[in-house]
Amino acid sequence: MSRKFNFCAGPAALPEAVLQRAQQEMLDWQGKGLSVMEMSHRSQEFVSIAEQAEADLRELMQIPANYKVLFMQGGASSQFAMLPMNLGGKGGTANYIYTGIWGKKAIAEGQRFLPTHLAASSEGNGLTAVPRQQDLLISQDACYLHYTSNETIGGLEFDYIPEASVPLVCDMSSDILSAPVDVSRFGVIYAGAQKNIGPAGLTLVIVREDLLDQAQEGLPTMFSYKTFAENSSMYNTPPTFAWYLSGLVFDWLKNDIGGLDKMAEINRRKASKLYSAIDSNDFYANPIQPQNRSIMNVPFTLADSSLDKLFLQEAEAAGFLNLAGHRSVGGMRASIYNAVPEEAVDALIEFMNAFAKNRG
Repeated sequence: MSRKFNFCAGPAALPEAVLQRAQQEMLDWQGKGLSVMEMSHRSQEFVSIAEQAEADLRELMQIPANYKVLFMQGGASSQFAMLPMNLGGKGGTANYIYTGIWGKKAIAEGQRFLPTHLAASSEGNGLTAVPRQQDLLISQDACYLHYTSNETIGGLEFDYIPEASVPLVCDMSSDILSAPVDVSRFGVIYAGAQKNIGPAGLTLVIVREDLLDQAQEGLPTMFSYKTFAENSSMYNTPPTFAWYLSGLVFDWLKNDIGGLDKMAEINRRKASKLYSAIDSNDFYANPIQPQNRSIMNVPFTLADSSLDKLFLQEAEAAGFLNLAGHRSVGGMRASIYNAVPEEAVDALIEFMNAFAKNRG
């Protein structure tokens, strides 16, 4: 078996140590004679897995005691609708900061359930820089302010946490666990698992307890944060194997990597190397303003776009997978999440330099 370097934006690379451990435990989890996939979610065995995963996540992110951690389904896209459902019960306007495609999708869903207000937008600069704090115009009747901390497709990342007098809501799908974050500054944090948490099929929601009674009337049971909070995310059968694997990732971050400070150091180093390679070679370009360049998703273009197909073909032949940019923007994109090793970035840079020399 020969594993290649996977730069997919999601479902993304998982730590090899996590995959090896899951492989070892696949048929017989800790001598119990069955796989985690075959366990009852209410069994003592799986409850212990779930509780350890949450405890490790709380330790990693230093989540305060007055926050609930929910393990849900439906992806971040479901949260676009669940947020106004769960936070808009007292009336008011949902406020949004628009910085890219995923923020736009969140706004479109929010409009189905609440009046919405655009507090700020990056459209004027071509989605190449985030609005500054002084540019935010939050409506007086705001019930929350939503933003996307890292736009996966555009490679645009906030370099600050917005200040607001209303609950701050953040889609952290593509940069959660990449660096420490002050959870106490948020009302709700949510993230699809398939980038930095674990496999697809699980969605993480971290919600401040006082917001659990803000839901709209007549909310379906399974759309309610309160339902999940009161039932330890087990009102129905949760995605048990995805939860288990996410727990292994949390353990890897805590014990193998040494925590989020160390992970952030590695991630900054990986991103710095790749951006330096792009900036130092006229054959490549990145459109994002330096202060808002994502450390997780690095889009880049070739000076001659007619070479795009050849670049991707030669890259895959050399062992670099999933470097094509999103279909909506084209070009290339290297997603260098936590589980992408530094050696993968080093090897990609070497390939890019050789390609530019041979084809430029």
